Amino acid sequence: MSFETHKFNSHIAVPENLVYAKTPLMNDKPLSYCPGCGHGTIHRLIMETVEELDILEDTIGIAPVGCSVLAYEFMGTDVQQAAHGRACALATGISRLYPDKYVFTYQGDGDLAAIGTAETIHACNRGENIVIIFVNNGIYGMTGGQMAPTTLPGMKTSTSPFGREQKDAGYPLKMTELVAHLPGTYYVTRQSVHTPVNVRKAKKAIKKAFELTRHKKGVSFVELVSNCNSGWKMTPVDANKWMEENMFPFYPLGDIKVPSK
Repeated sequence: MSFETHKFNSHIAVPENLVYAKTPLMNDKPLSYCPGCGHGTIHRLIMETVEELDILEDTIGIAPVGCSVLAYEFMGTDVQQAAHGRACALATGISRLYPDKYVFTYQGDGDLAAIGTAETIHACNRGENIVIIFVNNGIYGMTGGQMAPTTLPGMKTSTSPFGREQKDAGYPLKMTELVAHLPGTYYVTRQSVHTPVNVRKAKKAIKKAFELTRHKKGVSFVELVSNCNSGWKMTPVDANKWMEENMFPFYPLGDIKVPSK
């Protein structure tokens, strides 16, 4: 059997016929996310993209508060922590200081669509040259399962035990459709990672978003609808089924805004 040396770990010999191997850009540390959570898969897809594009030395991530704050524990890129909701503001500053870097934010719905709504919308409207990774599970996962701006009508949470009522809490906020209408967004898509097919589609979308930053034409916004089985009080299997039956009709998957050329 012939071998080739991996570019990032020169001491590891990798067989040429290997079908799959963990990217060395994922830190060798057990994930602390709840079993069944999509965060680990999304982390892997981002790091695989960075490895395949060979941009490790030029990539800077922003991890704010919430489950996303753990990203720097597992991702092998440079990662800067941001205050709650301020990831896009910090990404703006870093991108402007280092215009040739690949700058991405990694945010949950409570962070991006609640306290960080203004930062998100204005960064998208300005057309900052950043990638925004938006993980939407319709709930505040880390802090006890409270209702979020993205919580579905009738969805039960710790602060809406009888289900979200629109007359009191308003309608769920579709951030991805909202930013797609802004002139500063270049590529806007919504994907998921709950099946192998969807993982491949999500990987393609994430890689496209990073590649498009080379053109410096605006924000690439990738929403990833994920489950929160612990917050939803379900098994991972039941959570994925519930997501398909309830989240996807309200948050349909697919590209929303693609570059004209």
